[in-house]
Amino acid sequence: MIKHIDSNKNRIKRHQRVRNKISGTAACPRLNVFRSAKNIYAQLIDDEKGVTLCAASSNEKSFTEYGGNCEAAKKVGLALAERAKDKGITDVVFDRSGYIYHGRVAALADGAREGGLNF
Repeated sequence: MIKHIDSNKNRIKRHQRVRNKISGTAACPRLNVFRSAKNIYAQLIDDEKGVTLCAASSNEKSFTEYGGNCEAAKKVGLALAERAKDKGITDVVFDRSGYIYHGRVAALADGAREGGLNF
């Protein structure tokens, strides 16, 4: 019998393990990343209140290029950092949501750092 490995189920397990250890506050929110096949999404979350402070994605109307590559992820990171600066947020906790820190996830993080976020 061939066993099929459900990679998303394993990712969710990793994500839950990490979420038990990190949490975002109003002063230092959690930068959450979600990666789909065609787009990438990022948001800053205050876990104490359960509120999204700001968000950016490659699925927005202002974003015209293809959203499933590293260049798009970097632009999303820069956009999120700009929106966070407008709200006075500089320090964040990075939550890669169980994804490997490589490729689009790393590009988004680099873009956010270039935009001025510290993590």
